[in-house]
Amino acid sequence: MGAIYLVRHGQASFGAADYDVLSERGAEQARLAGDELGRRGVRANEVCCGTLSRQRATAAEALARFAPDAVAKEDPRWNEYDHVDLAAHHGGAVTQDGAEPRAYQTALETALSAWTEAGAASPAAEPWPDFLGRVRGAFEELVARLGSGEQAVVVTSGGVIATLCGLATGDAARGLITFNRVVVNAGITKFVTGRSGTTLLSFNEHGHFEGETRRLLSYR
Repeated sequence: MGAIYLVRHGQASFGAADYDVLSERGAEQARLAGDELGRRGVRANEVCCGTLSRQRATAAEALARFAPDAVAKEDPRWNEYDHVDLAAHHGGAVTQDGAEPRAYQTALETALSAWTEAGAASPAAEPWPDFLGRVRGAFEELVARLGSGEQAVVVTSGGVIATLCGLATGDAARGLITFNRVVVNAGITKFVTGRSGTTLLSFNEHGHFEGETRRLLSYR
């Protein structure tokens, strides 16, 4: 049986001019996620990440801790939806720097719901069906490439992970909202693959942010 570990990127720079920069806290989160994967004895037969800066930096920090010889293959299909574009078309143009994290999350969920409901008719640069298609395609191709007993690590984003969990539980659009709401920075989600197909085994594991490291737990 093979396994795919989806790791959300560490905390980026919420409210800053450039959100897509891994914060110091995010780098520390990424290192702890790498330590956790090492503790589990994860074999990095394949490592992938999106092309966003926060994803690539998280992959580099994590790999240095448990698989220093591995190289992450960059694939834009693992990139997050464009939250700025979605806010402009479906969320009243709300901005991170103009809202508290909770208020922004509420506005974002409203935008995501409108985006999925609009389907191909959305004025966004990437309508929901296109996002869903690329995420599903990247995941299914990775599953097909894994050999028997092999393991893969993918560093991606909350919306991608939430969508894949939604697909696994029967409703991608609903999953995008409900899973994305609670996914933590540098949390780990595990899928297993075998003769019976691909199964979501665990979601959003973050035991590496408990006890003495609880101060590092964050959602946005």
